[in-house]
Amino acid sequence: MKESLNLIFTSAPAAVYIITFIFGVCIGSFLNVCIYRIPEHQSIVVVPSHCMSCGKKLHWYELVPLFSYIFLRGKCHGCKAKISPQYFIVELITGLLFVLVLFVKGISADTPLCWAFISALFVIGVIDARTFEIPFPIVVFIGILGAIRIAVNYATFRENWWNIVFGPVAMCVFFGLIIFFSNGRAMGGGDYKLAIAAGLFLGLKQVTLGLVLGCIIGSVIHVLLMVVKKKGRELAFGPYLGIGFGLSALWGNEMINWYLTVTGLR
Repeated sequence: MKESLNLIFTSAPAAVYIITFIFGVCIGSFLNVCIYRIPEHQSIVVVPSHCMSCGKKLHWYELVPLFSYIFLRGKCHGCKAKISPQYFIVELITGLLFVLVLFVKGISADTPLCWAFISALFVIGVIDARTFEIPFPIVVFIGILGAIRIAVNYATFRENWWNIVFGPVAMCVFFGLIIFFSNGRAMGGGDYKLAIAAGLFLGLKQVTLGLVLGCIIGSVIHVLLMVVKKKGRELAFGPYLGIGFGLSALWGNEMINWYLTVTGLR
């Protein structure tokens, strides 16, 4: 099966990337549902898609990813209320992310797992940026993905069991100490749980790298926001953790090897 997929990928890479992009924007449409409904504690499966302003049930031609937003000119077909551009942006970014993961990982069992992992991080990042909350069910989903990844790569896990085991343990201890000594003011419980779940998926080395990257990116961006837009000191850390963990999932080993080589530690 893998050989057949690799043959298709080699012979027609452009077609594979186009199909992947289309698949990604379709998933992005579902991610939009999660982003809007999960904070409101609404079902993401049972309740049909509807206009957020008038409640009108959407027809199939209003649900085509990317094209419906353009066709409707960003307005509800019924009440003419403006549709948030977030729908279009999330779908587009998800499609591009899926193509990027395929480009980096190629045809492998790790590719769909990374698609799911990065999708979950994306949803968490957007929800946390809007509400300052990280939904626990999505954190559990990431933990399940980590368990599946361990099962799929069991041979590697046996040889590097310490890297997987100490990933969540290290995050638990690190964030636990921060929360304890700051009386919960420096870090939210959602960030703590997200890091533990990501530790199971990434392992000790990559989750540590992701945490460092998230801290650096978050510090730089938030300082700029404080200076330019006069934002307060409080920040949603979930989006930055998501970026850090996502980068580590894609290029973690290369970054770590480069750092060890440059510093002479290898």
